[in-house]
Amino acid sequence: MTRPEPAPSAAKQPRQPISRKRVDTVLSRSVAWFGVVFGIQALLLVIPQYGLAQPIWAAVAVGAVYGSLLFSLLCSMLKRFVVGAHRIVATVYVVALLTWPFFLADPTKPQEGDHWLYLLTTVATASAAIGLSVRGALIYLFVVPFIYGIIRAMPTGGDGPWELGLFNAIYAVILGGAVLVIITMTRAASSSVDDAQGTALDRYSYAVRQHATEVERVHVDAIVHDSVLTTFLSAARAESPEEKNLAATMAANAMRHLEEAALATPDDGSTVRFRQVADRIVRAAREMSVPFSIRVRSLDTRILPAAQAEALYSAAVQAMVNSIQHAGGPDVRRWLRVSGVQGGAIEIEVGDAGSGFDLARVPGERLGVRRSIIERVANAGGAAEVRTEPGHGTVVVVRWPVFAPAADDASSPELEEAR
Repeated sequence: MTRPEPAPSAAKQPRQPISRKRVDTVLSRSVAWFGVVFGIQALLLVIPQYGLAQPIWAAVAVGAVYGSLLFSLLCSMLKRFVVGAHRIVATVYVVALLTWPFFLADPTKPQEGDHWLYLLTTVATASAAIGLSVRGALIYLFVVPFIYGIIRAMPTGGDGPWELGLFNAIYAVILGGAVLVIITMTRAASSSVDDAQGTALDRYSYAVRQHATEVERVHVDAIVHDSVLTTFLSAARAESPEEKNLAATMAANAMRHLEEAALATPDDGSTVRFRQVADRIVRAAREMSVPFSIRVRSLDTRILPAAQAEALYSAAVQAMVNSIQHAGGPDVRRWLRVSGVQGGAIEIEVGDAGSGFDLARVPGERLGVRRSIIERVANAGGAAEVRTEPGHGTVVVVRWPVFAPAADDASSPELEEAR
């Protein structure tokens, strides 16, 4: 059957959403490298001031501060535990700062000039901007530098004039504030870009689907008019055996045309995200008359054509309906698993521990498995597998391959839901 022409961009690999995730990656790595560079600079003060503190505290404080900086850099490069690592940097810095005056080897001989921790104040506030909420980072920005300013004016902190402590605190607040503003505004801008891009894609997909639906309706109307109605008229007028045979042949052809129209999935160029497909299937599972255990994991920002997404959704719903109808009562264990697999594919598994059946003995007129699942998914460019045995339950696995992932794509954290 004739299909609508795909949009010009459909032949190309769609661009993935840029923004919030990648911006967070860039910001976290920048702050981590920023911390390492300032940490190296602070070594110029760490070495001469190391002997002024009690040896155990000095070893623990220096090791914890620099270890947290290196840990945050490692996590940022690996894109794992990034927020937690920056929280550790901010927390370790506060603990070291608060305990510093109590562990001087000789309280009558405090260090002269700025303490080495002062050079890392901006690093700590920048890490707080990554690891904490905006409100938490703002509180950290004002409280921590002024803690240093107060300690700096105390005898154990060098007995500097209060003006010096206030100046140091204000200077640290200004630098940390600039970093916090940059991070907050960049995140907000990237979130706005993501929202605008998602809205534009949704509107475009809706418009394209509406156009494709209208084209398909016109085509089906043509089939009904040219084949079905003509067949009815021929059958009504058929009197001789030859005319009846011709009418029967025309009826078979009309039925075949209608089946092809029902299975056709026009390539209209519109796309949806993996997460949207998973959400639709999960909602359908929750609306079923019997409970399904639900698990969704490893889905990211990859996309697939809307027509293929519709085929996957329909096949998954049909598999759940079949399980409810044939596997047994509500006490039978049933599950739904939707996951992203290595190589950029989406996999849907619907299973039960019910009665099962012999797939080879399914009558030809029973179309639920063959037509609504296997052929529908194959027609959409995917693959469906049915594993079942009498008395051992049934598992239907549907997989659809998608575009190769970009080199800098970040994997989403796993999301698991249970019912």
